[in-house]
Amino acid sequence: MKCIDKYRIRGLLGRGGMGKVLQVEVPVIRRLLALKILTPGDLLLKLIGREQLHRLFIEEAIAMAGIRHVNIIDVLDFGMHHGRPYYVMDYYGNTLGAVIGETYITDARSRILRIEKVIHYTRQILDGLQRLHAAGIIHRDIKPFNILLTEDDTVKICDFGLSKLRGETIDVPPALKVGSPFYAAPEQEDHPNQVDQTADLYSVAVMIYRMLTGTLPQEPLPPASRIHPDLDTGWDEFLARALSPRPAARYPDATSMAAEMMRLYQRWEKTIDATCRLQPAAPPPPPSRPPAATLPPRSTPLRTGPSDARALFDLDALWQPAFYRDAAFQPDAAGDTVRDETTGLQWQYGGSDFPLDWPSALAYIDDLNAIAWMGQQNWRLPTVAELLTLLRRPPSGTDYCLVKDFAPHHKRLWSCDRRTFTSAWYVSLELGFVAWQDRTFANHVKAVRSI
Repeated sequence: MKCIDKYRIRGLLGRGGMGKVLQVEVPVIRRLLALKILTPGDLLLKLIGREQLHRLFIEEAIAMAGIRHVNIIDVLDFGMHHGRPYYVMDYYGNTLGAVIGETYITDARSRILRIEKVIHYTRQILDGLQRLHAAGIIHRDIKPFNILLTEDDTVKICDFGLSKLRGETIDVPPALKVGSPFYAAPEQEDHPNQVDQTADLYSVAVMIYRMLTGTLPQEPLPPASRIHPDLDTGWDEFLARALSPRPAARYPDATSMAAEMMRLYQRWEKTIDATCRLQPAAPPPPPSRPPAATLPPRSTPLRTGPSDARALFDLDALWQPAFYRDAAFQPDAAGDTVRDETTGLQWQYGGSDFPLDWPSALAYIDDLNAIAWMGQQNWRLPTVAELLTLLRRPPSGTDYCLVKDFAPHHKRLWSCDRRTFTSAWYVSLELGFVAWQDRTFANHVKAVRSI
């Protein structure tokens, strides 16, 4: 196995203009980490030069290591390998980009998130930026794939390669654009050295708009309230200010932007609470394709790559169900399991106490059968097809009043279906999509059996 000093290379996580990020393993303890090493492309070498890039890379590592904040990724180690600097960080297997389903076609439609989830992510991003800005650091490349997510959904801002330090001026060639298209503030394109913290806040506003509407903002700005049924015009005013092309017209800092966002969110919460108190819960929507929904879901595991998975799993372009099945969930008397007579399946109401890696998920199932949990010994890890029967359409209005059928904290569930020998498919119950992860990543487990 190839190594960078003591770190064993397990695979490539990503590649950017200045370097590549590798998944590495610490010997003996086998802890997985992420290692970023300077490997600039030919264009960047030509435009900036090796010596300047070397200096910028080291300054990136120093800037990240100097900040202690729960929403900013930590630098754990630094070194030189054959004359190239590298630094080591914690490894996180998920990003906001993956959650919204952003692809290399950046302006393609993405998944719309629930309001409370948008707030959950954005509040943490703004908290992290407030800390960066207080230290005199402007990130200049805030975008979904630079927002890492831990296994408990904590935000970690990463990739400071384009950041601007207080008082620093870098001679940027006109051919080199600082930031990412669609997310960078308009003033950053022509004057990257003159931007202030409002440039980062503009990028956050682009992400908020995208999470709420599934699209990138355009000019003129389509009101988000016309796209997302749970938004009022207050959100339109908030986004119009945050996305202003004039820096002086935006929110002056992350704290004030977060305060206004939370005011809107609290107003939405009060509306939902009043709705649920005054009206009965809406019945579940009918299945969108009843004939197919009557077929029992596949129960045998399979292995498939992304090119065939969408068709095999009956998913749309955003990896969400092409149709939603009917269901008749009935909890047992003790509340430990839930039966669905329409599919002939019995599920755990809860599941594993903690997120588990995929091999441990299989061991969890073996343990249930070894003790004959609930008097049964045919529990198994569900297929993607079976997990999809648990999904319902995204809520709006009185849908938020529905009683939950399963324990709410089991949000991402492993399936028994594999992508490769080192990765497997999972289903996000909370956000309603299918994705894959390295088998070392941790998701919850919910056992199932055929009745």
